[in-house]
Amino acid sequence: MSKIIMYTTGVCPYCINAERLLVSKGVKEINKIRVDLQPGLRVEMMQKTGRRTVPQIYINGQHIGGFDDLRALDLAGGLDPLLAE
Repeated sequence: MSKIIMYTTGVCPYCINAERLLVSKGVKEINKIRVDLQPGLRVEMMQKTGRRTVPQIYINGQHIGGFDDLRALDLAGGLDPLLAE
């Protein structure tokens, strides 16, 4: 199964929606990095992605973006093949 990393916070509705979408696709494990608990990790996320908002999602080391990007990828038919790698 694919390796999923998601920068997240505890109360982010977009993070919850991203997790729901991934779980609906059969993802069993998501490595969640809580940037609200460790502010240094938000800085790391911003340096890596150039973005300030959560979620920031990586699948198999590839930066997908936020929930809107993940959803667009799914609607375009690109998410399932990526998760199958």
